[in-house]
Amino acid sequence: MIPVSGFVFNRPIVVFQSDDWGRVGLRDREGFEQINEAGLRLGERPYDLYTLETADDVLALGATLKKHRDSVGRHPCLEMNFVLGNPDFAKMEAEDWQKIEILLLADGLPRGWKRAGLNEAYMSGISDGVFQPALHGMTHFCRNAVEKNMAKAERATLLRTLWQAGTPYIYWRMPWIGYEYWAPEESPDERFLSKDIQTQFIGETVGAFAKMFAALPRSACAPGYRANEDTVRAWAQHGIKVAQNGPGTLFPPYFDGNNVLQLSRTIEFEPAVEKNFSVESCLHAAESCFERGIPAIVSIHSINFHSSVHDFRTQTLQQLDAFLEALEKKHGDLLYLHDADLYELMQNGCVRTRSGTVQVEVLKRKFRKTTAVAKKVV
Repeated sequence: MIPVSGFVFNRPIVVFQSDDWGRVGLRDREGFEQINEAGLRLGERPYDLYTLETADDVLALGATLKKHRDSVGRHPCLEMNFVLGNPDFAKMEAEDWQKIEILLLADGLPRGWKRAGLNEAYMSGISDGVFQPALHGMTHFCRNAVEKNMAKAERATLLRTLWQAGTPYIYWRMPWIGYEYWAPEESPDERFLSKDIQTQFIGETVGAFAKMFAALPRSACAPGYRANEDTVRAWAQHGIKVAQNGPGTLFPPYFDGNNVLQLSRTIEFEPAVEKNFSVESCLHAAESCFERGIPAIVSIHSINFHSSVHDFRTQTLQQLDAFLEALEKKHGDLLYLHDADLYELMQNGCVRTRSGTVQVEVLKRKFRKTTAVAKKVV
């Protein structure tokens, strides 16, 4: 649906949004071997090898971002969308796998998982201004959908095989688990969880975020991009100002009826999972955004930086480095912003930085089927 009006800008703006940080997957080589021995052969698709970032992965990403600066001296900043909890496998096994139990990320990782220095690496990048934490979810999968399937023989066997190896799920092998607020096997009008359940889950997740980062989230992205009006309303009630949406449109940023800023991703920078990925195509997509006056909002999932089972990181960082270098070389007025910066820009026509205030011309444009009218608003 085309928004009634949105915002465009007079200089190139680049935003990075990245999902799945803090979410455990394959428990490194030990977990890989355990699952293979159980008869589930891994390696068919990249997400078979999704694991969890290490401190070295996070530090290497931060070092790459710190090599680059925009026209006002700011580094690129990655909006890191965190999953704030993981299944507590030890507690679930003690209860004979009867229900989902959650271990908050702030309280550590599930049994068998080791990531020395990971939280410190997150915090270092946040302090350096190259990471900005945001809200993704508590589990990523739909707890209601999974608990319904825990009594179904074949599916329960698959779940327990993965859980005993410290892996919550491998989505493409079991899409019936759904996404945080969305259960795919319900009737079409009941797939999204009820308003009350979503509000409860989001409140709990915001609390887990505050425990992890000693701050409240201001931006959110629903797992699987599955959000409805109830989701956004609950986000707004808990202080979320920005909602991140998946790629596929070139909509400008706009405010919805909840006064939440809606952002749509415009570039998929996913070398780990896209066979035909190229930096050149991403640069071309960025130029298309700039020509329209909208931000180039780059989607880049955490798997691209993993290295402990399969080294996705090395290639991704090389390609990200080339992408940033090309943008900086071509655009002398380039700005690297994060979601809160965009929100401030829409409110005030400027962005505050450590070195001063940056003014940006913002136009509010009305969209119709065949025409577009713009007027300066700030």
